[in-house]
Amino acid sequence: MPVNPKLVPEEKIQLHQRNRHKGLYNFPELIKSSPQLASFVSMNQYNNLSIDFKDADAVKALNKALLKHFYGVELWDIPEGYLCPPIPGRADYLHYVADLLAQSNSSLPRGKTVKVLDVGVGANCIYPLIGHHEYGWNFVGADIDALAVRSAMNIVEANGLGKYISIRKQNAKTQFFKGIINAGEKFSLTICNPPFHASLQEAVAGTERKWKNLGHQQKADATLNFGGRQNELWCAGGEEGFVRNMIEESKTFATSVLWFTSLISKKESLPGCYHALKQANAAQVQTINMAQGQKVSRLLAWSFMDEAAQQQWWK
Repeated sequence: MPVNPKLVPEEKIQLHQRNRHKGLYNFPELIKSSPQLASFVSMNQYNNLSIDFKDADAVKALNKALLKHFYGVELWDIPEGYLCPPIPGRADYLHYVADLLAQSNSSLPRGKTVKVLDVGVGANCIYPLIGHHEYGWNFVGADIDALAVRSAMNIVEANGLGKYISIRKQNAKTQFFKGIINAGEKFSLTICNPPFHASLQEAVAGTERKWKNLGHQQKADATLNFGGRQNELWCAGGEEGFVRNMIEESKTFATSVLWFTSLISKKESLPGCYHALKQANAAQVQTINMAQGQKVSRLLAWSFMDEAAQQQWWK
């Protein structure tokens, strides 16, 4: 079957200009880096090498290959049923927040002077792995799930990154920064990929829509074993409630963090978050649009420091 150029773009033009994944996946090169990927690769209907993105094992194998080939991560795995995130989108978040930090600095901040807190690091530890490789930043990853914490620790230890990435257990399910940020500790940035859904039923419906979009007719079961655990996918109040609670708590750490940020998947969540930021007296608020393929998301950022105070941060 001849290739339809309209269906096979040469470049993922919506990704950030520094994103290593702007082009199509080079599967022969990825297989060289990670030979176990080969068994999942075949020709798709457009005469291109690809994988079955409905197959959780294939997606995990692709992630292993991408992390090894582009980011030098030799050993990576996650427990069964935990979220296996898309690497290009996670990288995009980090490149955009790097630009955010650069606004108050003379250039893109690199190296260990930048310390980042990943709220909800997950079993995959993706953000710290990519962020440290791309910018040399140091990370603290926090999570409420004991198995996710152990998995992230294992990834860090297996790759010899203990000097640059530390993992902390959050013992209070309703807290984000308390119990994680120590007295006197400073972070240039916090990042977060919040649960999207407000209920288990909404999460199941969302998973079924995702499977249908991928051409899968089977219904998702209630355990949601494909694509994430319960605490990764839903919480009371959904992402808006989650982020509004985060905003409220962030006031306590106004001088400890330069920029607080969170991914926002639903534009309907923004008005409530803006209201919470106004109530919290945030000095600066920015919304950064991001898109990967058909998926459009936003990065919400806020700071309690004005521009002058932010410039002083780096001195």
